[in-house]
Amino acid sequence: MKKLMTAAALTAGISGSMASAADEVTLQLQWVTQAQFAGYYVALDKGFYEAEDLDVTVLSGGPDIAPPQVLAGGGADAMLNWMPSALAAREKGLPVVNIAQPFKTSGLMLTCWKDTGITSVEDFRGKTIGVWFFGNEYPFLSWMSQVGIPTEGGDDGVTVLKQGFNVDPLLNREADCISTMTYNEYGQVIDAGVSPDELVTFKYEEQGVATLEDGIYVLEDNLADPAFVDKMVRFVRASMEGWKYAEANPEEAAGIVLDNDETGAQTEAAQIRMMGEIAKLTAGSNGALDVGDYERTVATLLSGGSDPVISAAPEGAWTHVITDAALK
Repeated sequence: MKKLMTAAALTAGISGSMASAADEVTLQLQWVTQAQFAGYYVALDKGFYEAEDLDVTVLSGGPDIAPPQVLAGGGADAMLNWMPSALAAREKGLPVVNIAQPFKTSGLMLTCWKDTGITSVEDFRGKTIGVWFFGNEYPFLSWMSQVGIPTEGGDDGVTVLKQGFNVDPLLNREADCISTMTYNEYGQVIDAGVSPDELVTFKYEEQGVATLEDGIYVLEDNLADPAFVDKMVRFVRASMEGWKYAEANPEEAAGIVLDNDETGAQTEAAQIRMMGEIAKLTAGSNGALDVGDYERTVATLLSGGSDPVISAAPEGAWTHVITDAALK
């Protein structure tokens, strides 16, 4: 009996060892659980990570969570970040590297009250504009610098309102324009009872000042470890499988996101709408960073006049090593 128990215990130990053999990966999101991150939740739900022998943990973000700080502190293996924020962090000494770029285009825009008389960018002068900070302000500040509009207020400049992550400043008429995403806050304005006819929008893409959003970043030193590289290859491959599934099945993807929303704050209608808009931004990307898009982003950030977002073109800020292996 003792031998049988020992054998059973040994078998259980081996089984337990095999069960825990999957490589662990922790991903820090840029914001709370929503369809903006559907590809990663879909990859979890559909077993795409498991098929790559990965045990993936997705950490939700929020207003008090800065992904670069989490990455720097060792709290995550990879983070999602907008490229302006990532490049600014790199210039300040945090060696982050873009290893994949699931989002091809930008969803950032300004949404303004039409009755303010704003019809063009020049009409921003003398107006109050809500801008997100915590790294999200860089595209706006760079844009204003390019068009020669000061951001210190006055009749000739704009007054920058430090916008919370909601649409209240527009609804309460505290701002003439606010920052919105095509897939999120714009819909919140409409849901509040505002007609699209009452609004005018300025998409960064259409203004020629769009910068890359929602890329996957890791610490440069980790890329010297072959085991880490192999783990990231499998992670990116499974993540892109998740993104393409989400694009093709937006309603199912929205449902998977809701299943992972522990707060219960999201609604099905809002997530389905968001997923439809997100699919427009990931369309055309296989995960590999487009060098032309990268160079456009850098050029935009450098053209900030006397106070550019970054002071010099970065070196080593991206690599195709991961996606070259993941996509072959």
